[in-house]
Amino acid sequence: MGINSALLAGVSGLKANSAALAALSDNIANVNTVGYKRSQADFQTIVTARAAAGSYNAGGVTTKTRQFVGQQGLLQQTTTSTDLGIQGNGFFVVTDKPENVQPTDARSFTRAGNFQLDQLGYLKNAAGLYLQGWPIDKEGKVLSDPSDLTKLQTINVTAIGGTAEKTTRIGTKTNLNSNQEVSPAAKNVGVTPPIVTPYQATPTATSPANSMSMYDPNATPPVGVKPDFSFQVPVSDSKGGRRSLTLSFLKSKEPNIWHVEIHASPASDVVSGPGLSPGQVKVGKIAFTQDGKYDPSKDFGAEGLFGDIPASGVVPPPVLRIGASDAAAPAGTDVKWTPDLGIQEQEVRFDFGLAAGGLSQFSTKSFVETINTNGTPFGNLTSININDEGFVAAEFDNGVTRQIAQVAIATFGNTDAMKAVSGNAFQVSLESGTYNLKAPGTGGAGFISPSTLEASTVDLSAEFTGLITTQRAYSASSKIITTADEMLEELLRIKR
Repeated sequence: MGINSALLAGVSGLKANSAALAALSDNIANVNTVGYKRSQADFQTIVTARAAAGSYNAGGVTTKTRQFVGQQGLLQQTTTSTDLGIQGNGFFVVTDKPENVQPTDARSFTRAGNFQLDQLGYLKNAAGLYLQGWPIDKEGKVLSDPSDLTKLQTINVTAIGGTAEKTTRIGTKTNLNSNQEVSPAAKNVGVTPPIVTPYQATPTATSPANSMSMYDPNATPPVGVKPDFSFQVPVSDSKGGRRSLTLSFLKSKEPNIWHVEIHASPASDVVSGPGLSPGQVKVGKIAFTQDGKYDPSKDFGAEGLFGDIPASGVVPPPVLRIGASDAAAPAGTDVKWTPDLGIQEQEVRFDFGLAAGGLSQFSTKSFVETINTNGTPFGNLTSININDEGFVAAEFDNGVTRQIAQVAIATFGNTDAMKAVSGNAFQVSLESGTYNLKAPGTGGAGFISPSTLEASTVDLSAEFTGLITTQRAYSASSKIITTADEMLEELLRIKR
């Protein structure tokens, strides 16, 4: 029994060292594989029961291969914005196909973040696995669920195509000359009988309008009232088209008060309600304090440019509202975009009272120093950026940045027990425990490191050293077999 057990022990040594050689070979072959985790064959003794006192039966050796999945490789900088590494714990969630992913389809987990765009705009790594994340809705909210993989979607960075942003805010630094002479039309407002035709912004049941928006010096005789000062403001609509609003000012005979009209240029861009003249968007009065600053607290009632101040005394922000092209015909002093434009409704806030700018009334000539708007024309996709919190953003050539999705990070209780699958990825096993989905940098999950790749954890010097010792151990195991064979041969010679 002793010689036979020695033969079997030698065979087990050959098998065990062959397995160790296979693990070493895998490591050396994947020394440049992004996100690869080194494997190691751990040797274990096999002990058999003794047949009789004083005898010994060799049990031999066996191996169990394990992969150091939790060991992080060195993060190396790249020049590609879609290359991703994870600084800390966790894995990217990936699928084998980009579309029509069903709840029964397998999800894998990987640290290989060498993602590139495929022909459909999906992020796919070198193994052909597609990156998943939580989509972001139109309000900028992340639709996440820490325990439901079906809430994830394959990230597509070209699905939104070109984009435009409509103007929602207008800021200006403009001065109105406090020494401006009051025009005859303004002097005759409310005078009975008037000496000249007085200024009248909107038509009434008894008299037509005589406004600044209808001013035409080339008509015979001239039509409308010449503004004391006016300037145009560019506005982007919901399609990225360029529109223009003209602001016209006429000094009132009342101190520190000006008449204001806002009208579209050309007038055909809007449909004005019956309470307005064609092309008008807003009319009313504004006031200034005695030190020349814009005074939004002056209550003109319905004659104020932006309406009456409520009973609460809280001054509402000056907001201009223009209805959508497909809205119903405007009533009163409402206004909408003309149906031919086919654009969305729009609210524009005017920053007239900013400390560093806005409207002022000082004793100098009227001028416009700056006009700032936040709208942008149509833009095409130029680049994709991903930050350390995993937010995937599309950047357009008009300066607009849109967030598309947030990369999800999956963490496990026992990462080294995960089941390895092809493509340098892993799946859940009984020993690893279930996954937990987290936003990068939260709950123990690592941060995303953009434009980096995680290197293989293989150390070639250690692998080559192991290769030498494994080769020697294999040779030694073969010597056990040849020695046992010679001893059996001697035993057979006794019979002869």
